[in-house]
Amino acid sequence: MTLELRGVSKSVEGVVHIHPTDLTLQKGTMNVLLGPTSSGKTSLMRLMAGLDVPTEGTVHWNGSDVTGMRVQDRKVAMVYQQFINYPSMTVYDNIASPLRLMGKSASEIDTAVKKSADLMQLTPMLDRKPLELSGGQQQRCALARALVKDAGLVLLDEPLANLDYKLREELRVEIPKIFEEAGSIFVYATTEPEEALLLGGNTAALWEGRVRQFDLTPTVYRRPIDATTARVFSDPPMNFLNISKTGAEITLAGGQTSAATGAMAGLADGRYIAGFRPNHVEISAQSADAMAFDTKLVVIELTGSETFVHLDYDGEKWVGLIHGVHDLPLGAALPVYIDPSHVYIFNENGDLVAPASYAIAA
Repeated sequence: MTLELRGVSKSVEGVVHIHPTDLTLQKGTMNVLLGPTSSGKTSLMRLMAGLDVPTEGTVHWNGSDVTGMRVQDRKVAMVYQQFINYPSMTVYDNIASPLRLMGKSASEIDTAVKKSADLMQLTPMLDRKPLELSGGQQQRCALARALVKDAGLVLLDEPLANLDYKLREELRVEIPKIFEEAGSIFVYATTEPEEALLLGGNTAALWEGRVRQFDLTPTVYRRPIDATTARVFSDPPMNFLNISKTGAEITLAGGQTSAATGAMAGLADGRYIAGFRPNHVEISAQSADAMAFDTKLVVIELTGSETFVHLDYDGEKWVGLIHGVHDLPLGAALPVYIDPSHVYIFNENGDLVAPASYAIAA
C-alpha cells in the first residue's frame, strides 16, 4: 500500500499554493507535515485526499492513478482542527455513521464504536448530542469516527490543538499505534516541532508550499538540509549568525574572533552562516571552548520552569531558552555562551555544509 505524489502542484488564480512535489508514503507509516501557518500543509492533504485536483502532476494509490477519483470513492479518513460532527445525531451515531455506510452488522458496529469511544474517553457521553459536549469532547468525537473507519489513508490536520494538555499527550502516543496496527498510511499536520518529535515516523518540512526535506523525523531534526528546514524544525526558530573562517580562526559580527572548533574546524576558508537552536544558548559557559557573545537583553518571558530571553547581538535578533527562572534586568548587557558542538554551518545560499557535532554522533 503506497500513496505517491508525482510532480503534484496546485495554483489558484495564478497564486502557487503547492510547488511541484514528489512524495511517496508507505503502508503502516506515520508521516508528519511540519510547517508554519500557510506553508501548504492543508493544501497538500486536500490533494492527497482527493478534495482538490492538482493543477499539474498525478496522485497514485497502490500504483493506480486516482487523480480524478472522488474522495467518496477513496478509502480516506480526514479530521480537521475544527471538529465536524452531525449535530442531530448522538455521539454513538456519529461514530457509527461511516460503519453503517459500509454495511457493517449491528454487532460489529457496537464493538467498534465502544472500543473507539473508550480510547477517546467518550463512553459516558455516547447518548449525548455534539452540542451538549465541550469543544474538546466534540473533537474527540470526530477523532473516534475516523478511528472506526478502517481507512487506508488517515489525514489529521492539527487534530489535537483544541484538546487539553493531558489528553493531547495521551493521544499523541496512542493514535499512531492504532493506525500502524491497522496498516494505514498516517499523515499528521502540525506547526509544532516538539509534536513532530513526539510522533516520530517521517517528517516533511514545508515552507511556502515546498517540501524542503522528507526523511526520518530524527534525521530531519538533527541534519536539516538547509537553513530554512532548520528554521522550520526549531521552536523558537533557529538563531543565525554570519561568520567567516580564515585558517584556524572564526571572525564573528563586530570583528569578534573565536577558535574554529566543532563543525567549524574542517571548513575551507570563506563566508558561512552559523546556526544554533535556542535551547543551546547558555548564560554560563558549560564547556572550556564555549564561544562567548556580548548581547543585550531585549525581552524576557518566564514560563515557570524555563526562561525565554530575546537578545540583540550586533543587530542580530536571537532567542535563548534557559532552564530555570531567571530575574534579569531588561536592556542590560548579557553575556551568553554557545558550545561549538551545537553549531550548524550553512553556506551563503543556506545549504547545510556541516551539521552540529552532536548530530553526527547521534
